[in-house]
Amino acid sequence: MNTITATELRTKTPELIEALAAGYTVDFIHRSRIIGEIKPREKTIKAFNAKKFLKMAMALDLPVTTPKQRERIYHRHLVKKYGQSFSGR
Repeated sequence: MNTITATELRTKTPELIEALAAGYTVDFIHRSRIIGEIKPREKTIKAFNAKKFLKMAMALDLPVTTPKQRERIYHRHLVKKYGQSFSGR
């Protein structure tokens, strides 16, 4: 698919998406004239920066909790939210 009309834009959207995903550029035709070009965006790769993430996590200075402590805190939250009738598991 190298050209698409205004009507086909509505009816052949899946084909247009496939062409763009494959990296093709499509000319847009309106009233028998090419008035534009539809082209895919350049892919930008975001690399995960582990050192930066660790630095930000350490800056939060969160308390270290064990799984048992987290469960106890969560249970207290449920009792507070739903009342004493909450029986847990």
